[in-house]
Amino acid sequence: MQKLSLHEIEQYSHSPVQHAVARHDYAALKSILAKLPKLPKAGEVVTEEESEIVEAAADTVASIIDRRDLPNREIPLHLAVRLGDAASVEMLMASGADWSLQNEQGWSALQEAVCVREEGIAMIITRFYQPLAWAKWCRRLPRITGTMRRMRDLYMEITFDFESSIIPFISRIAPSDTYRIWKRGSNLRADMTLAGFDGFKIQRADQSFLFLGDGTEDGKVPPGSLLVLTHKDKEITNALEGAGAQPSEAEIAQEVAAMSQTNMYRPGIDVTQAELIPQLTWRRQEKTEMVGSWKAKIYEMHHVHISVRSRRVPGALTDEEFFAAETDAQADVEDDYSELLTEEEKQQLEDALTMDALDPLEDDNGDVQ
Repeated sequence: MQKLSLHEIEQYSHSPVQHAVARHDYAALKSILAKLPKLPKAGEVVTEEESEIVEAAADTVASIIDRRDLPNREIPLHLAVRLGDAASVEMLMASGADWSLQNEQGWSALQEAVCVREEGIAMIITRFYQPLAWAKWCRRLPRITGTMRRMRDLYMEITFDFESSIIPFISRIAPSDTYRIWKRGSNLRADMTLAGFDGFKIQRADQSFLFLGDGTEDGKVPPGSLLVLTHKDKEITNALEGAGAQPSEAEIAQEVAAMSQTNMYRPGIDVTQAELIPQLTWRRQEKTEMVGSWKAKIYEMHHVHISVRSRRVPGALTDEEFFAAETDAQADVEDDYSELLTEEEKQQLEDALTMDALDPLEDDNGDVQ
């Protein structure tokens, strides 16, 4: 366990929780946390009015234990992880600390624990975060469904695809889809076909996601359920079934071990400079198309920046090993896309992917653009 100098400790004097963590003063920390409002467990908040009251109490808790006006924008949990203080980490998590908040470098407390090989602390955070996330969702659910009921019903379509000036023909092999979304009362339905990836191969599935804010009339499906319908197999599953259950120690250890096997990567998307540009016809008029019975305008979104930040995890695969493995996986690209690309196009694609893997573009902070 690390200790701070007196000068370093004084940097946290204006935040009681951080100050107690910095001094390893467990009695003071326990006293502060004991005075915080006790938030209800999952399922105890039923009405929208109760949800609003509880959220106000949750904001009070967060303002104290997730305070961020400190060096490096660290919340107390970050500081406890940096000091290797497992006792403080457990007390903070038990009181509802938000493990997902990022510090100035963009890393959560869990990621920091993994990166400094504090497996025991990472397991403490992992043990708490799923039940905490489920309790937060349950106490917000009445407000979400209440807001949805007051919104106008709608239908919309969102189509996306990719273009790149670096990788040729990316639009022909990159994921693309059209999301069809319906909103009726407190219920939401989204249809899509993009199911995931198997290496470089896109997995497709005709599926629908149903969020039932009020559940079903017969009570067989509870309010706030998220159902996944796979039309080809005629299967219906509840995506939230088992959510909030306490994971076993074996599951926790397995999850932490999996996070420790490769370097840490954090994708990011910056839309602060994004701009919606209307598509025009050859007559320079705004292009339109029919969406159901509605006449809709068509826009393109420009200046969206996607970045990937990486961080070394001691003992994990290096970036070179990771990208080499990815390059080996590209050996099957000819089979994967044999029906999409010509021989010349496949060769150009392999060259572009290999160059990008071996020589990623990085900024001064280690961000891969």
